Amino acid sequence: MLGRTAVTRGSLSVADEVGLYLELYRRMVLIRQFEDLVNALFLQGQVHGTTHLCSGQEAVAVGVTSVLDPADRVAGTYRGHGHALALGLDPQRLLDELLGRETGICAGRAGSMNVVDLEHGLMGCFGIVGGSIAAATGAGLALRGTGNVAVAFFGDGATNQGYFFECLNFAKVMNLPVVYVCENNGYGEYTPFTAVTAGSIIARPLAMEIPSQTLDGNDLWVVRAAARQAVETARRGDGPSFIEALTYRFVGHSRSDPGKYRPEGELDRWRLKDPLAVGRRRLVEEHRVPESEVESIVEDVRTELDRVRQKGLAAPFPKPDASAREFKDG
Repeated sequence: MLGRTAVTRGSLSVADEVGLYLELYRRMVLIRQFEDLVNALFLQGQVHGTTHLCSGQEAVAVGVTSVLDPADRVAGTYRGHGHALALGLDPQRLLDELLGRETGICAGRAGSMNVVDLEHGLMGCFGIVGGSIAAATGAGLALRGTGNVAVAFFGDGATNQGYFFECLNFAKVMNLPVVYVCENNGYGEYTPFTAVTAGSIIARPLAMEIPSQTLDGNDLWVVRAAARQAVETARRGDGPSFIEALTYRFVGHSRSDPGKYRPEGELDRWRLKDPLAVGRRRLVEEHRVPESEVESIVEDVRTELDRVRQKGLAAPFPKPDASAREFKDG
């Protein structure tokens, strides 16, 4: 499996392009199956705390991160397993982390919502709604003049937070190399964003004269093309850009949410736009990839994650440190 090595400059040969999109499709499959595994383990009591899954939103994370360089920085959300895997984080270390094991990426202490992996440019996944916006803006300040870029992923609900406006304004005034990516899945927890958001989201960055676009967040090719344009703008020193990716989560907000607030038929309509189905169709019809080759990716990922699950459940828990023992003995 590739690390973060996608080509962001220049053109690709036909063979290289097919190979790239097969790998990116594999990452989307990995994210979907990983989330299914996490949910199953959570229901078995193996994952503690809570979990927020990104099933259905895979194309946004994979498409955006596919155009980043190793020295770029990314701030994710509490629905951030997909962001981490899209950046190339080892699924074994990520699952071990969610299981609270010593072999996890943060030694079993970050849990589901707060994963950090600086080796892959992940500054953190933020449990605070919109916290990623401020983190990426700060990173953008540090990255000015380096040719590197900071990316903030956040949901539609974060656009009503005060620091959304403050950070975008600051980034524009200071000409920061930041790409703001709104994963608009239509809901802030259980509330339709249209019920609590005046006007359109895209109108807000446009009012600040930030280059912005709304796009199909379930089409990997569309997301990658838009992200590439935004990232190149930032690298040139031409300031921030904004992407509103329209997508949908196929699961509830968290484990306690059965999603009964969804209008009848809405989930079924969005499943027709499943990013995995869209990706498979484009690979087969446009890139002439045999169905059997695409299906083999799905099976290979399933086999890999079965090994990951077994190894993760056998991994040791962290040993209490000295301060924890002193507190207990206290």
